[in-house]
Amino acid sequence: MVLVTAAGFLAHHYIKRKVPVSPLPPPRVVETPDTADRAEKVPPQKKKPDAANRHYKVHPKKEKSDAATHPFEVFPKEDLPPPVPLPKPTPKVGRLPKVAIIIDDLGYDRRLAKKFLALDNQLTFAVLPQAPHTRSIAKSIQKNGGELMLHLPMEPAEYPSIDPGPGALLSSMPADELLSQLKKNLADVPGIKGVNNHMGSKLTTESTRLYQVFSILKQEGLFFIDSRSTAETVGRPSARLFQLPFAERDVFIDHNQEPDAIRGQLKKLIRIAKKNGEAVGIAHPSKTTYQILKEMLPELKKKVQLVPASEVVHILS
Repeated sequence: MVLVTAAGFLAHHYIKRKVPVSPLPPPRVVETPDTADRAEKVPPQKKKPDAANRHYKVHPKKEKSDAATHPFEVFPKEDLPPPVPLPKPTPKVGRLPKVAIIIDDLGYDRRLAKKFLALDNQLTFAVLPQAPHTRSIAKSIQKNGGELMLHLPMEPAEYPSIDPGPGALLSSMPADELLSQLKKNLADVPGIKGVNNHMGSKLTTESTRLYQVFSILKQEGLFFIDSRSTAETVGRPSARLFQLPFAERDVFIDHNQEPDAIRGQLKKLIRIAKKNGEAVGIAHPSKTTYQILKEMLPELKKKVQLVPASEVVHILS
């Protein structure tokens, strides 16, 4: 009995003692590829370059098509013909009516340009200034015997939401600046015979601006073909005033890139040429346009005489 009492007393005394309790050690984690992936990581912060220290290196890549690398052409919403057709000389008896086809917007895709060059050297080629391959494409055109034009960027009505690209002539420019820019563009495409407008649905409605442009073209002995990006263009009366060799676009061949639509526009171009004796068509460097021209040029040349643009411009009386 004494022993049991003593044992109970000792047990009670032990329990009442304050024994410090050590914290449990953290569980050991063996890092595997799976657990490493799930570990919390702080994503590295990208440093923003200082405004004065931004240097971007462009690595050479394969050339992209024109449509992917430069401003699209802006076509009129409603392509109305001129109220009165331009007076044109009556073709000689037995001669086929004349058709000039201008390939616009060249300067960005050398390989596609070479394909168009191989189609027919009676085509006319309009090259944009200050494009990546302006000079090399212009040299190829001259070497191949094709006629070369400057495709002159001009302010569209949609500017600035639509940018006509490098070298554009803007209505906000002082006269000296506009003329200086025009001269730079002319010098950038040496060997040209004439000029047509790229966009320009605003600038070609301003006679003061066209007078400035035409005064330089007259000095340089160049012709002008109005792309008629707007029905309100004053290109015709301005050219008459300056006695500048002039013509107007009759048909946009490929504003709709469906193959059947392009075929239809080429047939329309033939009809206009037969009616008026001459016609001017404008096309653009796309793969679809190339394929349809390659397909239809033999038929077209049986019905009309394909000529350079310089053969369908006239001084208006």
